[in-house]
Amino acid sequence: MPNDRKINSTAACISLMLEGCELKKVRSNSRMYSRFFVLDADMRSVRWEPSKKDSEKAKIEIKSVKEVRVGKKTPVLRSNGLSDQFPDECAFSIIYGDNYESLDLVASSADVVSAWVMGLRYLVSYGKHSPEAPGTGHPSLRTSWISSVFDLADLEKSGRIPVSRAVQLIKALNPGMKTSTIELKFKELQKASERPGTEVACDLFVEAYCELCTRPEIFFLLVQFSSNKEYLGVKDLLMFLEVEQGMEGVTEEKCLEIVSKYEPSKEGREKGYLAIDGFTRYLLSADCSIFDPQHRKVCQDMAQPLSHYYISSAHSACLLEDNFWGRSDISGYISALGLGCRSIELVLWDGPEGEPVVYTSPSAASCVPFRAVVGLIDQHAFTASAYPLILCLVVRCSAPQQRLAAQCLRKTLGEKLYLEPPNPVASYLPSPEELKGRILIKGKKLPPTCEDSEGEVSDEEEGWELARRLGQEDREAPEGGGLRRVRLSRELSELVSLCQAVPFQDFESSRRGQRYWEMCSFSEVEAGRFANECPAELVSYNKRFLSRIYPSPMRIDASNMNPQDFWKCGCQMVAMNYQTPGLMMDLNAGWFRQNGACGYVLRPAIMREEVSYFSANAKDSLPGVPAQLLHLKVISGQNLPKPKGSGAKGEVVEPYVCAEIHGIPADCAEHRTKTALQSGDNPIFDESLEFQINLPELAVLRFVVLDDDYIGDEFIAQYTIPFECLQPGYRHVPLQSLAGEPLPHATLFVHVAITDRRGGGKGHRRGLAGRRGRRVREYTSTKATGIKAIDEVFRTATQPLREATDLRENVQNALVSFKELCGLTPAANMKQCILTVSTWLLHSDSAPSVTLNLAEQYPPMEAQGPIPDLLRKVLTAYETMIQTSRTLIESADAVYGKLIQAQQAGMDFHKELHRIEAKEGLRGHKLQKALESFAWNITVLKGQADLLKHAKAEALDNLWQIHNAGQSCGIGRNGSASPEPSRLQAPLEPIPETDGGGDTASC
Repeated sequence: MPNDRKINSTAACISLMLEGCELKKVRSNSRMYSRFFVLDADMRSVRWEPSKKDSEKAKIEIKSVKEVRVGKKTPVLRSNGLSDQFPDECAFSIIYGDNYESLDLVASSADVVSAWVMGLRYLVSYGKHSPEAPGTGHPSLRTSWISSVFDLADLEKSGRIPVSRAVQLIKALNPGMKTSTIELKFKELQKASERPGTEVACDLFVEAYCELCTRPEIFFLLVQFSSNKEYLGVKDLLMFLEVEQGMEGVTEEKCLEIVSKYEPSKEGREKGYLAIDGFTRYLLSADCSIFDPQHRKVCQDMAQPLSHYYISSAHSACLLEDNFWGRSDISGYISALGLGCRSIELVLWDGPEGEPVVYTSPSAASCVPFRAVVGLIDQHAFTASAYPLILCLVVRCSAPQQRLAAQCLRKTLGEKLYLEPPNPVASYLPSPEELKGRILIKGKKLPPTCEDSEGEVSDEEEGWELARRLGQEDREAPEGGGLRRVRLSRELSELVSLCQAVPFQDFESSRRGQRYWEMCSFSEVEAGRFANECPAELVSYNKRFLSRIYPSPMRIDASNMNPQDFWKCGCQMVAMNYQTPGLMMDLNAGWFRQNGACGYVLRPAIMREEVSYFSANAKDSLPGVPAQLLHLKVISGQNLPKPKGSGAKGEVVEPYVCAEIHGIPADCAEHRTKTALQSGDNPIFDESLEFQINLPELAVLRFVVLDDDYIGDEFIAQYTIPFECLQPGYRHVPLQSLAGEPLPHATLFVHVAITDRRGGGKGHRRGLAGRRGRRVREYTSTKATGIKAIDEVFRTATQPLREATDLRENVQNALVSFKELCGLTPAANMKQCILTVSTWLLHSDSAPSVTLNLAEQYPPMEAQGPIPDLLRKVLTAYETMIQTSRTLIESADAVYGKLIQAQQAGMDFHKELHRIEAKEGLRGHKLQKALESFAWNITVLKGQADLLKHAKAEALDNLWQIHNAGQSCGIGRNGSASPEPSRLQAPLEPIPETDGGGDTASC
């Protein structure tokens, strides 16, 4: 098919089919044959030639077609030895005849597949009623609307409007489209119709609009779900939202709201029809965003201790460079606070006027009175977030100026300052909820023994890189190394309450002596060493104590470290240079959007629980955490700009898309699409990528669009989103510049699907697919601690752990088998499966030969008389799926109870663990191994119990979907109202998290 030929209507699809084209026919013997396929002129049959069969056998009648499948969705295409030679999007199958045979075909491109599939589906739906080509006779809903727009613009009522006005009209209807593109299209059409001039008639305007403004990939999607020719009715839209977009509780009223909001034609709004333009507008709108709207507001539990959150933090170096905010001034503070930053570093120096100052650049002339900075902070501290702000004071000024700084803070910030002493009987910091609207001062504190107005405290490395650049090296560095000592005034010391800065010695000293309100700052290099050499100890340390990581002094260009390197170990405050754009700031900005951009993100449960086993450098799945599969289809790009500073040849970019996963090392991966050559501003990629995510709570997805045809800068755009914020289905990704600013009208169109790694289930109430279970089933087991009494308790869980795995995986494997026989990916939901089966039956001339008995809680699928072999296989797979689901639902509570019992019995030993270890004589490596095994066992038991709970909830949801789909599609009988998923059987109670306060250092 010519590259410039746009499929923008079913008429265009059928026109292409009538002309015919070459497709490869795939046989069950793994051979492919090139054949010329064509739609008969009467549109009743598809024929192919040459063929050994006589011409009457080398054809398929449209009326015998049961289904048209896109991709490798039949046994022939799936098991074929040649299947690796062609991409999934170039294959399609026609299921036809009473025996449900399949004609498996491979096209030269995804566009050809789209045209044939769209045309065939249209003919299957309407061919019986109207064999004439669509688009003839009565004008369509869309044509009528475009004509009415033209009439409004035809001020003179002459039937013609100036080309310039027509161009502006199309630009107004499709923001982002280039004027030059529209002008060129009008010239082409005027030349083709031999009507040159400065004006255009209505028919030419309609034609130009349809060619320019129809996105084939969206039109194809619309036809897939449409039962009403070339628009979606309310029931079609409802089906699309439920089945494809993963929306729950959608009503017809909600669908009518969408139609009235996005359908441009008055007739469409009145009749409840969403045509291609309205559907495109809806898919581009914020209502259909890839970012889950629940995360646009604070949606996490904010009542946990402060140490259980990641905290958005800025380094003082954010004021050293002016490459982002323009000239060097304190507006950097306003910008950072406006982006939800909740920790700001202030380095205080002696000012020339007797008042402390803050330097905003390495030039001694570029300093700002501390008083002005505090005034700004008072004004903007809580504009973006109500949760506590931490001011990290690094003191480089004399004691008299420290006193002035303390007076300024008290006077300016007043009641906002948190000055209450820490509660000595508590074990953890207060929560962000308790500290709302308060400003905490992080800094040094005089020892209780010091009664003078000032005293000496240890100093830290942090803040000295500026001193070095200002030529103010410390002249009093101690001989022989060691910590510097500085003078600290009592007034400044008294402002420090919950964030007392102390030097870090080692993890053992911290476990024994550090108090919960004391916190350490680590240089990037030191923290990196801990993260690599003893990640488990760093994770354990961060369960109770706050840690702040600041950039290496070597980063004189204000570049940024990778925050993920430290988040994976639970470090809460990774200080970033906010003014330096790039990958690292993309990750930071994207990450902190997920909780209403309030500057606080709750850390994964496995990092918070008092007893848990977590290895930050794990290379595979984690105990008790369900690995997820992310299926990402990058479909197309819209209005992509040229790279800034690029010397790319010509006006056209040749883009490709990189999808990157950032998270724990086991999850870090990158895949790219092919380059879209000479595609203009709206390239088609149509490429599927897949990622395994082992710790979803810590994963971030970053899209980067790059130009292959460049000289100099290749960067076009990016967008970064936490994995937990992804919405399933067809979504537009709003692209941003390198600096994180929105690029007007620039988007990527993608399909997102997520499931559990081994197949079934929706993985977090979401959309799509997984893999078949391995032949040799892997069981998660407990580990020996070497302490007999404890090992006996955990041994009681061996059988329940196996049972829990079997219950879950039997259902998952049965689900995958059933879905594959339905011609769907393991990603499909149960409603899609039932609707697919019903489609086959309803396209049959006889009455439905299979029905669902909805009178039963586990509805059997029953054959009414003899049925074809394929349908019998489907029924057998359905029966297996129902029986395994029933076994799971009815056995889960008992197995769950045994797992919880073992977990709680293990936890009873926890507080006595160190005494028991001493009694058993465990030391050194043996002691560490015993502690690790204990934490592993507790984590495994809780995790497997949680997985079983989720599996039961999904099985109940599948039953609800079967009831719901059976009623709506007409194959259900004896059905009453669909039972709510929760009413089928009460869900399992969640496992309570253990209260903080025990000896966290043990695990």
